[in-house]
Amino acid sequence: MTRRRPAPLPVRDGLGPARLRLHGGPVAAELRTRFGAAVAAKVAAGEVVTATGAPVDDTTTLPAGSHVFMYRDLPEEVPVPFEMPVLYRDKDLVVVDKPHFLATMPRGSHVAQTALVRLRRELDLPELSPAHRLDRLTAGVLVFTTRRELRGAYQTLFARGVVRKQYLARSSAQPTGDFPRLLRSRIVKQRGCLQAREEEGEPNAETLVEYLGEGRYRLNPRTGRTHQLRVHLAALGLPIDGDPLYPRVLDVAPDDFSQPLRLLAHRLEFEDPFSGRSRSFSSARDLDAEGQPPVRVSAATVRGTGSHDPEQRGV
Repeated sequence: MTRRRPAPLPVRDGLGPARLRLHGGPVAAELRTRFGAAVAAKVAAGEVVTATGAPVDDTTTLPAGSHVFMYRDLPEEVPVPFEMPVLYRDKDLVVVDKPHFLATMPRGSHVAQTALVRLRRELDLPELSPAHRLDRLTAGVLVFTTRRELRGAYQTLFARGVVRKQYLARSSAQPTGDFPRLLRSRIVKQRGCLQAREEEGEPNAETLVEYLGEGRYRLNPRTGRTHQLRVHLAALGLPIDGDPLYPRVLDVAPDDFSQPLRLLAHRLEFEDPFSGRSRSFSSARDLDAEGQPPVRVSAATVRGTGSHDPEQRGV
């Protein structure tokens, strides 16, 4: 697999530069045509560079498939007013307790208000990168790598499905049938469509669902399809409380944080790809709490001298 070369511009204020793929030919003219006056002004100011770091000007010509880089103008965003405690930190990893409503990394209208950008700014770690993702509406354990050379090994663990994940969910719907129950289906999500859906075909999503009583469920996904847990519980007639997408799409204002999705990434376990030692991290959040009150974490853990798991001190 070809490894992408580092961007020629550094991370600035928590954000890396935007990477634009070219159609080919005179670069400045193409950027003016495709992106208008705002990007043309960046070219004139010498703020758009090639993959080698050379500023683009009116004489720059590049072949199709080449890339140029520049810092994006940030959209107006509603601040997500909840804390994101650090559960564990060492020289390789940062593990946080992500709140509901905060996206994992920049996408669409969510840029600065993401876990990645917040942490890069707060911890001064420009190469920080997520080892996996949580949906914006899902809270809980989220793992980041601290340096570029580490990210592939940890991301591969999640991609291969060898990380043991445990979620907690709440549904007010009345359960029927026997539990535990293993759900296997084919889930697809098309670009531009808010909902994922189940369809006929070879299963690509598998979830073990256990009923804990009083509307609470423990979910052990064995795959990681988009919205998998939300789709599977909705298919059982047990939509997760606070879900604005399943079983039907609801219109929620961007500044409405009153109804969090009752889905929590409660625990992660895996064998470290470098040390071979067991890693285990658990969320301190309360699935049933209204809003997202601060979660207390020891000062030693935040400084990186301790561990969320006593067995991991000094890892």
